[in-house]
Amino acid sequence: MHRILRSEQATGDRRNQRPAQHNAIPRLLATAPHDVWTWDITKLPLVRRGVYLSLYVVLDLYSRFVVAWMVSRKENSALASQLMAEATARYRITPGQLTIHQDRGSPMIAHGYLDQMREMDVTCSHSRPRVSNDNAFSESQFKTQKYQPDYPGRFDSVAHARGWCEDYFDWYNFKHHHSGLAGFTPEQVFTGRYQEVAIDKQQALDDRYSLNPERFVKGRPMVAMPPLSVAINPIVQSEDGSIIDDRVNFPTLTAAGYVK
Repeated sequence: MHRILRSEQATGDRRNQRPAQHNAIPRLLATAPHDVWTWDITKLPLVRRGVYLSLYVVLDLYSRFVVAWMVSRKENSALASQLMAEATARYRITPGQLTIHQDRGSPMIAHGYLDQMREMDVTCSHSRPRVSNDNAFSESQFKTQKYQPDYPGRFDSVAHARGWCEDYFDWYNFKHHHSGLAGFTPEQVFTGRYQEVAIDKQQALDDRYSLNPERFVKGRPMVAMPPLSVAINPIVQSEDGSIIDDRVNFPTLTAAGYVK
């Protein structure tokens, strides 16, 4: 082998190499629930060393609401197909309505899974290889989960994992005041209830302001609202077409409506 390498270096010849891969950057925009779902699989270790369970979690991008989850001993495309079929039926997803974003794990790129998504008229989007930020919303949810104070670290059994996850996702959907949603819960944004909650919050702020306006040096406080749109790899351009920012702007609730 060393002789071959020296020969190649002397002649300038190189062995056949795989050409550089160019993968498109996924750019997705959700302006309402069920526009885009994003999902991933994480491992849950058991007490027995070297044994892991697979936790599938499907997240609605716009509201961060967990629309489906499953704990299994296996990680394969058949289970992923079953989970998506049940979730789309539960929420009455119409053909052509939904885009599902995922990374490039084996269940996500399997022909059986992709064929079923095509039959359901669901658009599939994939992260670039080795780019975790393309699926940052799912990764963020997993971090929230595994940093919970009561997270066991290791589970005794499948039943133990399913029981803990059921309590966690109930808390996450209905009680977790999400920082990415301006302090509203995923369920409030998913169902649209956040608008009623925002009115009550604004009334409470107005009452405090009327009692002691001098305390509020910046004027009348306003309730921050969830973003009107959520994007994966967004592009925000200036008038001349240059990219100036890729952050999501949060609107503010006023008497006249939403103001960015």
